[in-house]
Amino acid sequence: MSLRRLFIAAPAALLALPALAAPAAAAQVSLAQDDSGGGRGVSIVALLLALAGVVAGVLALRSAGRADGRKGPGTAFAALGLGLVGAVVAGVALAGSDADVGTGNGQGGAMVAVVLAVVGMAIGGLALARSRRTA
Repeated sequence: MSLRRLFIAAPAALLALPALAAPAAAAQVSLAQDDSGGGRGVSIVALLLALAGVVAGVLALRSAGRADGRKGPGTAFAALGLGLVGAVVAGVALAGSDADVGTGNGQGGAMVAVVLAVVGMAIGGLALARSRRTA
């Protein structure tokens, strides 16, 4: 994925989040009686974003030291961006959870997503530093 496509797709995805939140807000009436599994969706999204950041960081790190470096620092920037967005979404999920870990509202998944996001940002930063050093 090119950096240009990432900059186009990320705002489009953020603009689609309120459209996805409207049905979830309507479903809160039925979840008020059954308080199990209400916040897993946001945690899953955060986990996927953070995992994509880790994968992009590893790919950027693999190609950072090469002389032909076809991907350049774009993949490292993608890893940093995905990790940052994953950490923010996980923070929102943690702030919105009102029960303990193991109750099904996504607090455990959000904690794992924060750790993965930090790892993805660290790997992306290392790849960016290596790509700038060789270029």
